[in-house]
Amino acid sequence: MLANFLFYAGLAVSLTIGFMYFRDLGDVVQMILKVKRENMARFIRYEKQFILAGLAAAAVMVVGYLLGGGTAWLFWVSLAVIAILYAFPYVWVHLGLRNQKDTAQYYSITEAREWVGPTAPVIVIENNGHARAHPDAQILRPHLAGNDEGLDGEDVIMTYCAMANLGIGYSPSVEGEKLDLQVLAQHGNNLILRDNKTGEPIQHIYGFKDSDKDPNAEGAVCAMRPAQSMKPWPTFRMTFRAFQKAYPEGEVFLNKPSSNPLLRLLDMATEMAFSTGISRQHQEAAPVMDNMTHFDDRLPNKTYVWGVTVGRDAVCWTDDFVVENGNVVNASVGGRGLVVAWDPKFESLGVWYNDSGVPVTRCDFWGNTDQGQLERVETLRAGLFWHVWVEFFPNTDINRVGNPASDEAVT
Repeated sequence: MLANFLFYAGLAVSLTIGFMYFRDLGDVVQMILKVKRENMARFIRYEKQFILAGLAAAAVMVVGYLLGGGTAWLFWVSLAVIAILYAFPYVWVHLGLRNQKDTAQYYSITEAREWVGPTAPVIVIENNGHARAHPDAQILRPHLAGNDEGLDGEDVIMTYCAMANLGIGYSPSVEGEKLDLQVLAQHGNNLILRDNKTGEPIQHIYGFKDSDKDPNAEGAVCAMRPAQSMKPWPTFRMTFRAFQKAYPEGEVFLNKPSSNPLLRLLDMATEMAFSTGISRQHQEAAPVMDNMTHFDDRLPNKTYVWGVTVGRDAVCWTDDFVVENGNVVNASVGGRGLVVAWDPKFESLGVWYNDSGVPVTRCDFWGNTDQGQLERVETLRAGLFWHVWVEFFPNTDINRVGNPASDEAVT
């Protein structure tokens, strides 16, 4: 009696926790199952505790079997299933998605030409002329790239979500405390990170811990205090050939194959899985992993948009709209004047603050305008999918134009 109780109780608990772990952090499972974000967040916070409890339950099952409980076929089949349920998400998350937030290698443009095509899109961050380019194909798997040298001495890492086609440069600190960031999952087709020091989830597109979310915020979701968000850095897209023209001394992130043969094989398998799914994500109207909670047909799902938030206000633009309007669009967002400008020479769309109160008629890649030198908007999310932007900023305007000196604008 006791042996059977230990066997079946341990089996039930271990399989239940294992299924939850596989479902909530198995990632590719979301191509089949629709996972709730609250369940995912719970497992992100308590991953170690759940794993220990599940493995302890499996040990109880083994004890029950050794004492004569259960049946041999059920024991061995269950043991194999339990191994898969726990091993796959753990290996996928902690080895397959291991990041390079402290160990990224940056190379000269000359060396990067052997790995990156001229028209390949790159995500760029720059500080005092020190520029780093991150090709989508290179940062696809590690998701996070940075090192101790920093960006001209500033601690800045590139964070990347392939499902959203979104790269954001962040200073990985909150209120003076450096975060220990790790890639854990995605929901709403956007990356979820974890601060390993606190266990708290961080939605990539927002940049702050779930526990710091302002429950009373109206409009754009935000932290309770600005200091509780990671500092975003102006991040923009361009082609690799344009990066070479703009920053001939710039650095390029390359994710070269590991010297460890086992890790190299794992990386190849991980990148093959990613590449297949991401290729579909760019081509098919429906999200490859449909864990979305919001749908908006004002634009096709996979339209690339350039979105900004200023205070509680969220607005996005499409590149074709900007081009059709003479490459320069003036607007007011959150009470501040902005300029959205496409530079054909450097193949890049940028968004700039314009506090002059006067509409700008020309703006180049460097922010040089007829109203003087402008600064890039640090909250720009450049070239992400419309369906992801509107998932997290459902009250967004599209292609807003208006007087930069006024809060009034026309959509």
